[in-house]
Amino acid sequence: MSIFEYNGSALLAMVGKNCFAIARDRRLGVQLQTIATNFQRIYKMHDRLFLGHSGLATDAQTLYRRLVFRTKRDMKPETFASMVSALLYEKRFGPYFCQPVIAGLGDEDKPFICTMDSIGAKELAKDFVVTGTASESLYGACEAMFKPDMEAETIAQALLSSVDRDCLSGWGGHVYFVIPTEVKERILKGRMD
Repeated sequence: MSIFEYNGSALLAMVGKNCFAIARDRRLGVQLQTIATNFQRIYKMHDRLFLGHSGLATDAQTLYRRLVFRTKRDMKPETFASMVSALLYEKRFGPYFCQPVIAGLGDEDKPFICTMDSIGAKELAKDFVVTGTASESLYGACEAMFKPDMEAETIAQALLSSVDRDCLSGWGGHVYFVIPTEVKERILKGRMD
């Protein structure tokens, strides 16, 4: 088993028309044993910028704390992504075993999403990004459900249908829908085993 799969996770971000959504599962496990059912994987950096982590839970929390220390003011998502990438690359010989997902609204309310590997190599996307142990089923669900300029609620269905196919993630979901004027947060009920 890979160290990235040790705690299990499902994390995705998807864009819509002048909006985005970021979602996660709620399970924290140690391999097949469930430890917690409401583990925090998505962090609000400010009203228009969110950071999610998959991978080793302790490394993800450490990386988040270092980013909070470095982030003193609101910044554009592209700038924040470059800062995260540089921080990860600094630790390339002893990396954080996590894969961040960054989602935000930039200039003119244009949605921005990207994911990175553990040494900071960015993968930019115009539709959706996924990471975690459920990433294979997340890719399939997102490719089947995504359409350009759609409403952001599709992400909830993609998440729930994907975590049902992965024994290392689950226990429902937590979704943030972000439009230029507000942030909506929803807790999803899902498989409880």
